[in-house]
Amino acid sequence: MTTPGKIIEYVEHGKFICAAVVADTGKRLRLLNQNGREVSLPQARVVHCTSQAFVNVSSRQETLAILAEISQTRQALELPVSLEEVWQLASESSPLSFPTRFLTELCFGELATDNHEAAFLRAIFKDRLYFKYKDGNIHAHSAEVVEQLLNQESERERKELLLKNGASSLALLMQDKDLPNWPDKEHCLELIKDYYLFEAEADDFETARSLLKESKLTAPHDPFHIMVKAGIWDKNENIALLRSKIPVEFPQECLEQAAELKELDGDNLCSQARRDFRELPLLTIDGPGTKDFDDALHIEKKGDNFLVGIHISDVSHYLKPGTPLYKASLERTTSLYFADGTVPMLPHDLSENIFSLVQGKDRPAVSFLVEISPEGAILSHKIVRSVVKVTRQLTYQGAEELYKQDGELHDLVKLSENLRKNRIESGALVIPIPDVAIQIENNDSVSIKLMDTETKMRVMVSEFMVLANSLGAEYLAVRQEPGLFRSQAPPQKRLFTMPQDDLYINFRQRRHLSRGILSTKAKRHSGVGVEQYTTMTSPIRRMLDLAMQIQLTEILQQKGSYYSTKDLNILSADLLAATSKANHVSQSRHRYWILKHLETHVNELRPAFILARNDKKVRIVLTDFLLEGELPPSQAVSAGPGDTIMVKIAKVQALDGVLRLEWG
Repeated sequence: MTTPGKIIEYVEHGKFICAAVVADTGKRLRLLNQNGREVSLPQARVVHCTSQAFVNVSSRQETLAILAEISQTRQALELPVSLEEVWQLASESSPLSFPTRFLTELCFGELATDNHEAAFLRAIFKDRLYFKYKDGNIHAHSAEVVEQLLNQESERERKELLLKNGASSLALLMQDKDLPNWPDKEHCLELIKDYYLFEAEADDFETARSLLKESKLTAPHDPFHIMVKAGIWDKNENIALLRSKIPVEFPQECLEQAAELKELDGDNLCSQARRDFRELPLLTIDGPGTKDFDDALHIEKKGDNFLVGIHISDVSHYLKPGTPLYKASLERTTSLYFADGTVPMLPHDLSENIFSLVQGKDRPAVSFLVEISPEGAILSHKIVRSVVKVTRQLTYQGAEELYKQDGELHDLVKLSENLRKNRIESGALVIPIPDVAIQIENNDSVSIKLMDTETKMRVMVSEFMVLANSLGAEYLAVRQEPGLFRSQAPPQKRLFTMPQDDLYINFRQRRHLSRGILSTKAKRHSGVGVEQYTTMTSPIRRMLDLAMQIQLTEILQQKGSYYSTKDLNILSADLLAATSKANHVSQSRHRYWILKHLETHVNELRPAFILARNDKKVRIVLTDFLLEGELPPSQAVSAGPGDTIMVKIAKVQALDGVLRLEWG
């Protein structure tokens, strides 16, 4: 029981309150506090209680006067309290738990009164750095805890200053006004950037949100505009790429390895058990902007038949597993090609130079030598390590203009047409859909056109790459060597046999395709029309191709397979995860630029065809851009799947990925 007339102290809203005990009812005390209020207080909230009764609680005014005097005395006694000095003495003891009176006397250097004790406790409650009060005793913090608390306090003060300076500076930045000295500028902008990209998963989400709230910049894309105003992001920044965390820059160790790789002498390469094909008339055919050439072709007559060489840059000669560049390639998985730039799998200095089949330069290669009948039958083939030198570097358009009067191109085209015909007869499903070519001028003006993928030169190059990839897969499968093979079951529904020009049919057929599989088992690839398939023809641009080239060249040198089946299963999982991320980034960026173009065409009518229709929505494809969208159902329009309609571009927000369409 707590005797009436004793003085207790409790904490309310961070302040110490003196009160006289009026009555003890068990778990609670009835009090008269120094502010003249009558209070019912749980016993557990009492911080200090005098050892004896001080007042006659029947006299209210006298009690309040005594309480005021005691409170003032205790406040005055707080001033000389040095908790750090007491802690330095106490922390040398063990255990670190002490009676209140002991530490109070250590602090004041004299016998402690109730007022001394209460003043010491007040100091502890106000400054929690060195001690904590619990269960009637005082516990000294260890040196480690004190250091941690000091760091926390320093961080709290730093954050307060950061919010104060940062909020005002961000507001000025958004108003295009001159900024004062802003010592935390880089840190603040980094917080804003991460907040916009990763939201609740950002490292310091709460601080960034507080910063924006203090700045009154709480619109969804305010952080984006802050980064643009600060000159850190472009107004068309590739947000999907930043969110993916796909590396754009190469670490220093990669750059150092790249600097060590030198262009090799052709004669020296030939001495390393390579066939010398430098006198053969090799040619490359690529797009006009291509800078990394990883494949070349040559053709020669062989009696009534033809010998075609499909020559692939031997990147495996330079790039060994376990090296920094190999690890970087595995992390990236593929080169990314956007309308506004490229993120290469390998550094440009390598991919566009010593790894590339540049005209007039001796290069190590893997050559697929295939004897083919005029009808496209494969009569024989072999795969060898070689040294090559490209004599002609052509673009698709340039080769298209030449091929009728150029014997080599003419023969290659004829063979490729028969190779495709034979694949289709074997079940291959060719779905011609144009490429959507996006051109950007002045980082803002967007023009879009559809590019035919079925030109003679594009088909020709594609067919010989398919041939090399299928022969490479066959080489591994026949020898029962480990490999990563692509396979695909027949389509769930087949709408045609021969390629169609009808976009509606092609889009529908694409929806009925079975999922492609990457595994260590060689199975039929229905879509390609071959019994086994992999990819080896783009080692500069794709990690799968590079890995399979490494496997192939090790076996060609009779060193045995480099990768075990277990290795390839692990590699497959890594490739699939990274490729999925890369595909998402590519598709997001492609859509962004189409929507950016459409932002300038709101309220205009555009042609489309209906892909599917039900009671809830109408799925359409904008034929100028091959972009899918949705319309609300309409009882007034009877058009159905396959029909061409006009749609109105009602609303576009490229940054949000929003496209709203209405019936035209």
